[in-house]
Amino acid sequence: MFKTLRIFVLLSILAIVAAGSWRTQTNSVQWKYTLPVNVYPINGDGSAAAEAYLRTVSLDDFKPIEAFMLAQASRYGRDAKASIEVRLGQPIPALPPAPPVHGGVLEVVVWSLKMRWWAYRHGETVGPGPQVKLYLLYFDPAQTQRLDHSTALQKGLVGRVKVFASAAMARQNNIVIAHEFLHTLGATDKYDFANNQPVFPDGYAEPLRAPLLPQVFAEVMAGRTPLTDTEAELPASLNRVVIGEKTAREINWLPATP
Repeated sequence: MFKTLRIFVLLSILAIVAAGSWRTQTNSVQWKYTLPVNVYPINGDGSAAAEAYLRTVSLDDFKPIEAFMLAQASRYGRDAKASIEVRLGQPIPALPPAPPVHGGVLEVVVWSLKMRWWAYRHGETVGPGPQVKLYLLYFDPAQTQRLDHSTALQKGLVGRVKVFASAAMARQNNIVIAHEFLHTLGATDKYDFANNQPVFPDGYAEPLRAPLLPQVFAEVMAGRTPLTDTEAELPASLNRVVIGEKTAREINWLPATP
């Protein structure tokens, strides 16, 4: 009897959480109001260099992300409400749970729950309504030349983003942050996981360009600018990045394809 009651209570809690998550996800892409995006710096590798860099991080570092979203929304005929407001939170002295490297479905689900619970306990938000939380893990580029993939969850509107603790790389950091932010709204990756090459046509900023290659801009969810069929390069900044049509549909800037 007790076991049955406990299972019923757990299922009820899960149902309430699922319903709340669904409402939050849905409301986040209604674009009735500017969406707050809270970013929290974290020393990702425990290095002195990353710790020193965290002391220099300011809200101005992330303003290009706001400008990018506003400019891209305008391209799709959306007004200023279809954009974001980045808010800089206090540095957090704890690391969010790492996703499983080669985990199965169950391991990923467990990590997702842990991540959402961790996010609930770390980083304050101000005001009502849907708000995104992005935890920025900074790494010393002298110790780590290449970062593993970042992760973001649409359920919970939370992201775990790996970036470099370097002023020279701040503009490219913003591309990664924008990419993961859009994941929280339901945008999907548009590159081949085997070789990181943008997938045609959705991973191309200008799929109707003639000649097709090289492309001039990168599609944000592809992350790279295609140069040849087998080569692509990282854009220098968000000024060389666009939100493609499929991504715009995924974040409700355009009607869903019939």
